[in-house]
Amino acid sequence: MSRHSNQLSGMTAAWLLPVVPTVVAAASGGIVASVLENEQHALWTIIISYILWGTGVPLAMMVLVMYFHRLTIHKIPPREVIVSVFLPLGPLGQGAFGIMQLGKEAVRVFPVTQSLPSQISAGPILYILGFIVGLIMWGFGLVWLFFAIASITRSKFPFNMGWWGFTFPLGVFTVATTTIASELPSLFFKVLGTIFSVVVVLLWIVVMSGTLIQTWRRKIFVAPCLKEWERTEVERRRRRNV
Repeated sequence: MSRHSNQLSGMTAAWLLPVVPTVVAAASGGIVASVLENEQHALWTIIISYILWGTGVPLAMMVLVMYFHRLTIHKIPPREVIVSVFLPLGPLGQGAFGIMQLGKEAVRVFPVTQSLPSQISAGPILYILGFIVGLIMWGFGLVWLFFAIASITRSKFPFNMGWWGFTFPLGVFTVATTTIASELPSLFFKVLGTIFSVVVVLLWIVVMSGTLIQTWRRKIFVAPCLKEWERTEVERRRRRNV
């Protein structure tokens, strides 16, 4: 039990990185389908994108459960990798945008291709369900945004390549926010989407500037996760020798 606990304590939100590409691909499929002239090609793109979404999002949720368990029984991640606390926003924000985008394209493509024929067209149903699911995922993302902000405010952390972890999760969460704003006559979401967009641009400028400066000083190409792994391995070998 102690060994399992020690292994879990070294877990970070970086475990989500192998899962996120399928969610990104699903959201990208919704965008690609919107520009395809062949409706059959668009239909198959939407169907495959739904499959990819169903592959990535539930798996990301399982990883988030384990990561939340790790946060409740152990300290926050080390300061070298503390930026990883923003990574849960990635699958949640991109998943929310993806399911809403696929719903919008289903409304357009399904009636034309006569897919799932019934008295009630399947397109509007998928559109409504996609928006509801996307809104729920956006709300869940707010929880992880609070966790992330609370974590980084409790620790001073050095600049490293991990700072790029600020940009993608916040970026896709911003896209989900602006998508909701485009679907609802809500000034709140429009203003919030604008604020998030400005923050993401400013963060990108800060991180890019820091990367260029540290690259010039030859101090940027350091992998904090490898340092943590090496420290864990040294500790494990020391215990074995004892």
